[in-house]
Amino acid sequence: MQLTRHADYALRVLLYLGKQNDRICSIRNISEAYGISHNHLMKVVHELGKEGYLISARGRYGGIRLSQPAAEINIGDVLRKMEKDFQLVDCGSCRIGGGCGLQGVINEALAAFLGVFQRYSLQDILDQSPQIEKMLQLMTTSETGGAA
Repeated sequence: MQLTRHADYALRVLLYLGKQNDRICSIRNISEAYGISHNHLMKVVHELGKEGYLISARGRYGGIRLSQPAAEINIGDVLRKMEKDFQLVDCGSCRIGGGCGLQGVINEALAAFLGVFQRYSLQDILDQSPQIEKMLQLMTTSETGGAA
C-alpha cells in the first residue's frame, strides 16, 4: 500500500504547521523546508483548506496555519479526505472480478491499514518527533529577517 504524493504532502504540511505554534507560514517556506514543488504544494494546501484543516490569510503578511489544535486533527481522517481512491485492485477489468473472494480480503486489509492511522492525532505524531524542527531547519524568525 502506498499513499499518493498528494496525501504525503498533506501530512508534511500539517507536520510543519503543527510545530509553528499558531504562527502564520507561507507555502514557500514549507516548499523550501521539504524541497518539494511549490506549485504542487499550493494544490495540496488548497485542498487542506477546503477540508477545514487550515486557515489562510491573504495579503502581504498572509499565509496559512492550522485551523484547530493538532490534538484534534486525526491522521486517518486526513488520509481519507486526501486520498480520492483507495482502490487497491481494479476488479472491474478482471474476468472473475467479484467472484474470486479476494475483494473481501482486500477490503479487510485496507480497513486495517486505515485503522492504524485512525488511532493517531497530529499531536501524537509531533510528540514522537521532537527533532523535526532541526531536521527541517525551520526559520522561526524568517518574517523579521533573523536566522534560526
